[in-house]
Amino acid sequence: MSLEQTINQDIKAAMIAKDAVRLRGLRAVKSAILLAKTEKAGVEVLSEDAEIKVLQKLVKQRKESGEIYKTQGREDLFQIEFEEQEVIEQYLPKQLSREDIEAAIKSIITETGAAGMKDMGKVMGAANAQLAGKADGKTISEIVKSSLA
Repeated sequence: MSLEQTINQDIKAAMIAKDAVRLRGLRAVKSAILLAKTEKAGVEVLSEDAEIKVLQKLVKQRKESGEIYKTQGREDLFQIEFEEQEVIEQYLPKQLSREDIEAAIKSIITETGAAGMKDMGKVMGAANAQLAGKADGKTISEIVKSSLA
């Protein structure tokens, strides 16, 4: 079953349960999936990688907006973003811990033979390919920088 079908079923369940928080998050996911499908003309079903990228983009947007609202003292808006983020994250693959990411990056550095910051691009390319959907790009970048420094 595709993510879109799962989301549609979960929207119906949230409507029946009158779960407004979950419904709001699921509608955001459905909207983003439909938008991604229309951007790529003629695409009936998104690939799993494309679905994960859409979800990651939504989570990143919620985190950034939430941080802005928190710094501005808008706790009500921060709470809405946080709730939606939690709903969206349920559909992402389990995220790796920082220690697991560090171990994976150390093995990538060994495999690629990276010696310093000049090899960061090579390591980042391999790390992003290997850890796609399982780790945040910002976290990967931080760990690669500290490991190569």
